[in-house]
Amino acid sequence: MTEVSAPGRGSLPPKLYFRIGEVASLVGVEPHVLRYWEREFRTVRPTKSAKGQRVYSRRDVENLMRVRELLYKEGFTIAGAKKKLRASGHEPDSAGAVEDGSIDARRAREQLLAVRRDIEAFLEELS
Repeated sequence: MTEVSAPGRGSLPPKLYFRIGEVASLVGVEPHVLRYWEREFRTVRPTKSAKGQRVYSRRDVENLMRVRELLYKEGFTIAGAKKKLRASGHEPDSAGAVEDGSIDARRAREQLLAVRRDIEAFLEELS
């Protein structure tokens, strides 16, 4: 088995997509851990194949390797790893900013309504 302690493109096989079993062996954790990390870290979002199997991109695998490094080697907690990834720009800021009716969601809605009004006005001019 190859050493995977340092995340990077050189340590991954030359493939674009990986199944959960392959990713588990590359990262060095069990598949249930990967599924848990998917819920905790927004940067890891595998797609589903037509058969419903998880398909991880190279970027997903690299992010998982980074998460493993933070949790297992550097001793961070899940919350600490999230903060570290946010600080380095690898993790989006807040998980529920748009979903919980916050100011950002209201601002986005207002902008979308303004765009809609502009489009309707444009279509009216064309008529």
